Order: sequence, then C-alpha cells, then structure tokens
Amino acid sequence: MLNSSAERPIAVIDSGVGGISVLKELTVLLPEEDFLFFGDEANAPYGTKSRTDVCSITVNNVKKLIVDYNIKAVVIACNTATGASVGVLRNMYPEMPIIGIEPEIKTAAFSSEHPTVLIMATPLTLSQPKFLYLKNKYRKKADFRLLPCPGLMELIEEGHLNDKSLKDYLEKLFNSLRGNKFDAIVLGCTHYPHIKNSISEFFPGIPIYDGCRGTAAETRRKLEESGLAEHSGRTGKIHFLTTANNPKFCKICHTLLNM
Repeated sequence: MLNSSAERPIAVIDSGVGGISVLKELTVLLPEEDFLFFGDEANAPYGTKSRTDVCSITVNNVKKLIVDYNIKAVVIACNTATGASVGVLRNMYPEMPIIGIEPEIKTAAFSSEHPTVLIMATPLTLSQPKFLYLKNKYRKKADFRLLPCPGLMELIEEGHLNDKSLKDYLEKLFNSLRGNKFDAIVLGCTHYPHIKNSISEFFPGIPIYDGCRGTAAETRRKLEESGLAEHSGRTGKIHFLTTANNPKFCKICHTLLNM
C-alpha cells in the first residue's frame, strides 16, 4: 500500500529536458506541489529506440523513483515513453496516478472544417499503437501528414533553440513540404514546444498545438480524484535529477522553465 500523504513529490519524467514544457504548465496549475523533474539523459534519445527498450527503461526509472524519492504520482512528459509504457505502469501501480502525454490531435482535427494537419514527432512515436489509434480515430475529421524528425530532440538538448544549427535543420526538414498548405501543426514531442517560435517562422499564422496544458489539467484532476492534491497554501519546490554526468543540466532546465 502506497503512503497517501499529499506532501510527497510528483515525478515528471522525460529522456532529457523536453519535459520542462510540461513541468511549466504543471507549476501554473499546481503551484503548491513539489516536483521531481527526472531527465534520463544517459539513455537518450528514446525516439530511435525500440518500443520494448523504451518500456523497460521507463519502468525501471519509475521503480527507482518510487523507492528513492517516495513519489505520489508520475507524469510521463514524453510522447514516446507514454506510448511505450503508460499501460504497463498503470497495471503495475493501480493506486498511483500515472499520467501520460499525447499529441493534441483532437484539438487540431476540430480546429477548422476538415483541416490538413502536420504532425511532427520522433520516428518511434509515429509508429506506436497509441498514436496510430488517435490518428485513426479522427481520420474522418482531418487529413494528417506525418513528419518524423530524427535528430531534432538532440539539437534541442544541446541548447540549439534559435540559432543557425536549428534553422538549417528545420529548413532541410521542411523542404519536402514546399507547396503544401497546412491548417494546423501538432508537436508530438515535448522538446518541440521549446522551439515553437522557430517553427512558426516557417508557417506564419498557422496554429500550433501540443499536449502540455492538457496533461497538466489531467494531472490536477487525477490528484484531486485520488485525494493526493496538496492544499497547504505553500509554494512548491522543484528538484532536478539527471542520469548523466551533465553539470549544465540544472542550468538548462531553469532556462527553459523561465522562457
């Protein structure tokens, strides 16, 4: 039986710093909560690994966080890890709120009359059953164009948020889309919201959707439902943890959190 104390931290896990985009929304909706942000940089990137490997890695990380930090909930702030492991983890820990993130496909599909939607994500996310189910569910509402983005997560991890390296990558990535018209863009990786402005430069005026705010709202709902929400009136704290020997990790996290 898990300790039900509301004072225990919430783990927010990702393969690196991308999940800060989710953490930012969580701190807005849940300012009294303590968060443990866990970046598994030693095993990054997840997006080019097998689904089985990502599931195993994520399950082992959650096990360790439960033992070492007595967490009360897990937010999987990674689309790839959500698709690979969220079902397994919920079966393993039925008493613990475990929240995953999904691409904001539904919102984009209903953003206009039968829109053409560009979905950017890692190669693994675009091939996972959870993603394919979502895409198929709204196939009559919109036309979807899938764009795998190998290497983009790594660029963002290295701090290329608005420089020539990033712009060159995006120029090459979007070159195959010239002549196509899109009504909405979905960011299917939690790293990508950090470069939303750079992406917008290539698609001016087109709405861009991610699942960060919705994930934060679902986390709040699950905590209230399970009686684990913190209502002490205090300001929560954030602790940053990485599996790699990266002295810049905390600095990068703080930079992204305050952008």
